[in-house]
Amino acid sequence: MKSRRAFCAALMISAIAAGASAQTPTRARDLGVPFEGSPGPLNAITDVSGLEVGHTTILREEGPVRTGVTAVLPRGRMSQSGVFANWFALNGNGEMTGTTWVSDRGILKGPVLITNTYSVGAVHEAAIAWAEQNLGFRAWTLPMVAETWDGFLNDITGFHVRREHVFAALDAARGGPVTEGSVGGGTGMRTFEFKSGIGTASREVRTGGTDYTVGVLVQSNFGRRPQLRIAGVPVGREIPDLLPENPPPPGDAPPAPRDRRAPRAPREGRDGSIIIVAATDAPLLPHQLKRLARRASLGLGRLGSISMNGSGDIFVAFSTANEEAVANQSGEARLRMLANSDLNPIFEGVVQATEEAIVNSMVAARDMTGVNGRRIYAIPHERLREILRRYDRLEAATPD
Repeated sequence: MKSRRAFCAALMISAIAAGASAQTPTRARDLGVPFEGSPGPLNAITDVSGLEVGHTTILREEGPVRTGVTAVLPRGRMSQSGVFANWFALNGNGEMTGTTWVSDRGILKGPVLITNTYSVGAVHEAAIAWAEQNLGFRAWTLPMVAETWDGFLNDITGFHVRREHVFAALDAARGGPVTEGSVGGGTGMRTFEFKSGIGTASREVRTGGTDYTVGVLVQSNFGRRPQLRIAGVPVGREIPDLLPENPPPPGDAPPAPRDRRAPRAPREGRDGSIIIVAATDAPLLPHQLKRLARRASLGLGRLGSISMNGSGDIFVAFSTANEEAVANQSGEARLRMLANSDLNPIFEGVVQATEEAIVNSMVAARDMTGVNGRRIYAIPHERLREILRRYDRLEAATPD
């Protein structure tokens, strides 16, 4: 039984480390989508030195299963050091564990793990077990685990995320390019009713006479189509078709054939959620990181989000500076702190990186069919380019 279970697990798991993709997927800039600011070399959260990202993607037709786990490790998977951190909920219809402790002490120790709504408990337990096994002590008694809902495509009540999947994501974590789209915790997600998932971006900023990096990773799963704006263009209203399809259950009378490019009438549905992880190497203290986390909201606003009533829009921000001070267990600690008057470029960087990371999460995704034949379409690249061209917002880029 044990060997069979291990064999099935091996078939289920696609552990995708940052930098492990065989081919580079399309990103928003590849299509000519214009963004403000100067990205880092990778235009990813891993431009913040020492930070690592890993994914486990679970795709299985029995279910079907369309889910996974994404791990963000602020100082890498084998570090026992924490980071100054804080968090913010723009709208709290969701979960991010460990936030009370982070608010109280201003320190995050261990990874941020992101999965689906019903797998938070399994991931939480596995994070502690992984730390004990790999680091030899109970490092994360209160792990930070966040979620968004993938139940439209995924057999979410099947509880398919297990300990081995969490271990695989943590073991796979690396620096370098980050795989985006329908991977890891973002496998079954949608944004503005297009297929989406994981996205990332970064900005290099200069303030107070020093260069710093701000990086963002999102698990994006929010918004209604008419709200979507990209580079200020009302893309959602220009593409009113290609909405998620929900066929009737087997045995019901089939609907009349419909042109999938034809717009549909507005309807009710889940509002969705987004988890945003913001990282910087600037020496920010916890109260400043709270301010930084709040600014991610403005990146959402640029895309048209109103943070709807049923949405879980929850953000965490941390700084990799001040490592010795964070690790100090007694006595006085020497701190570096960026002056509050120098924070504006950091704020601007997180707004810009959040906006781009969300668009990347959509551009990198592909059409997906899941539970009961439900289908979500990816944003069509050439139509997006043509819309931006008509609004005189398309930059020169290599076509998809």
